[in-house]
Amino acid sequence: MNKFIIITSIFHPTDAVKKFARLKDWQLIVVGDKKTVGDWQYKNTIYLSPEYQLKLSNKVIKHLPWNSYSRKIAGYAYAINHGADVIADTDDDNIPYENWGKNIKFEDEFDTIKGNSFINIYKHFTKEHIWPRGYPLNKILEKDTYTIVKKYAKIGVWQYLADEDPDVDAIYRLTNNKPVYFKKRKNIVLAKGTFSPFNSQNTFFRKELFPLLYLPAFVTFRFTDILRGLIAQPLLQQEGYALGFGTATVIQKRNPHNYLNDFASEIPCYLESERVITIAQRAIKKRTTLSDNMLLVYEALEKEKIVTKEEVKTVSLWLENFN
Repeated sequence: MNKFIIITSIFHPTDAVKKFARLKDWQLIVVGDKKTVGDWQYKNTIYLSPEYQLKLSNKVIKHLPWNSYSRKIAGYAYAINHGADVIADTDDDNIPYENWGKNIKFEDEFDTIKGNSFINIYKHFTKEHIWPRGYPLNKILEKDTYTIVKKYAKIGVWQYLADEDPDVDAIYRLTNNKPVYFKKRKNIVLAKGTFSPFNSQNTFFRKELFPLLYLPAFVTFRFTDILRGLIAQPLLQQEGYALGFGTATVIQKRNPHNYLNDFASEIPCYLESERVITIAQRAIKKRTTLSDNMLLVYEALEKEKIVTKEEVKTVSLWLENFN
C-alpha cells in the first residue's frame, strides 16, 4: 500500500519529524506555512513550501488561509494525487514509539462498545479523571452505561492515543494538567450511534473515506480537527464504517501553548459538540454519495451559524477531488 504521513510545521525538523522520516514503508510530507523557518528540508521528506503550494493546480489549496492549521489539506491533496491508500495525520511534537503504524487492521473482529451517545473513550485506557478535547462538558461527571461485544467491523478511521500530554482541553490543563500514560489494552471500536471526539494527532484514514480528511479552515484553531471528527462520524457510519481507538503509539512533547488562549479557541467545542452530531444526522440522506452528504452537512451547519459560507465554498472545492 502507498502510505503517507502528513504534518504541518513552522519549526526546524523536530525529534518527531526526524523519527517519522526514518520509518520504512511510509512517506513523510511536511506542509510549510508563511511562518515556517526558511530553507526547511530533511532527508526522506517531501516538503511543500508555500511557494510550491501556490504552483499546485488543486483549487482548494489556493483558497486556504495562510498561517492556518488547515494548510495540512495541501498535504492530503498531494498524497491523494500520488496514489495514497492510507493517510496518517499527526503533528511535529508527537514522537512515535517503535510500534507506530504497525499491524493496523482496517477489517476484523474487534471489541465494540455501544452505550451513551457520547463515550469518554479515555476511561477505557486509564483510571485517571481525564477526558478528550471536544467531549461535552455536561457529560464529564456522568456515568457511562454501555456494553462491549466482539463484533466484525470495517474501520474507516483509527485514532491512536498519545502518552504524557494527551489531547485534552484547556479546562483540564488549567485545573489539573497531570501527565497521563495510557494502559496497553485491546483496540476498541464504537458501534453505530455511539460517538467520541477524535483529533488529528495520531489518526489513520483509509482511502474510501479520504473526503473526511477536510479540516475546517474558517473556525478556531482548537475547534478545527474536533469539528472534522464530529462531522465525520455520522458520515462514516452511514457508509457502513466505524471509528476505532487504540492505545498510545506516540509520546507528545507538546509545543508551547497559552492555556487561556486555548480555552478561548475551544469555546465552540464546549458549546457545539452535541449539536454538530444532531445537525449532521438530520442532514444526511440515504442512497447519496459520501461527498454529497458531506456537503449537505456543511450547508446545514452554515444555516445554524456553526460554520461560514466561506467554509461551505472551501469544502465544495475540496470535494471536487473526489468527483
